[in-house]
Amino acid sequence: MIEQLLPPTMVGVERFGDAADAYLYPEEERAVAAAVPKRRQEYTTVRACAREALATLGAEPGPILSGARGAPVWPQGVVGSMTHCAGYRAAAVAHRADVLAVGVDAEPHEPLRDPGMIELLTVPAERPHLRELAARRPEIHWEKLLFSAKESVYKAWFPLTGLWLDFHEAELTVDPMAGVFRARLLVPGPVVGGVRLPGFEGRWLVRSGLVVTSVTVTEETVAKARRAELR
Repeated sequence: MIEQLLPPTMVGVERFGDAADAYLYPEEERAVAAAVPKRRQEYTTVRACAREALATLGAEPGPILSGARGAPVWPQGVVGSMTHCAGYRAAAVAHRADVLAVGVDAEPHEPLRDPGMIELLTVPAERPHLRELAARRPEIHWEKLLFSAKESVYKAWFPLTGLWLDFHEAELTVDPMAGVFRARLLVPGPVVGGVRLPGFEGRWLVRSGLVVTSVTVTEETVAKARRAELR
């Protein structure tokens, strides 16, 4: 499922449950020494996904630790992202020469637990858009999809900036049929290749009780932003 949201230059691995054969390196063991069993299982299995994906790239096996704000620290020359939720774990990786940044996220496809969260997640322009989406395809929980998409946006943003991005600092528009979305940054975007990116584009999928989203930043993303600057 995850590979449907990624470009061909990326490797995605997913599991719909925890892996009995998954293992942790000593450094990773220390990172979750005080964690509850559920958190430890998620941490372990998602790293098993990441190691399998990294092996496909030809990367040497090793621990995958967390750096600033919990972002994974990938091997030299590799970019990646991991996600886990109830019943699902996934990782996506690529050579930095092919992909500049990536963010993936998965959530249970269900309504937000607290409807009041919608004000925390959205900017005013997104609220009528969500109502329009619900009218067109009422079978999809669009607020949860928007939450997941903003998580993917942040995961792609952070490695490029090292900065926090609030939910209110990006405005999303979603195509309900094509499975794509666009995030317009409401703060100065990251400068990549000498070009300031005005936003990100992503993809989404709802299947098997899950909503899964992805954002990838490539040289084509930079070229598109450069062409827009020259107009």
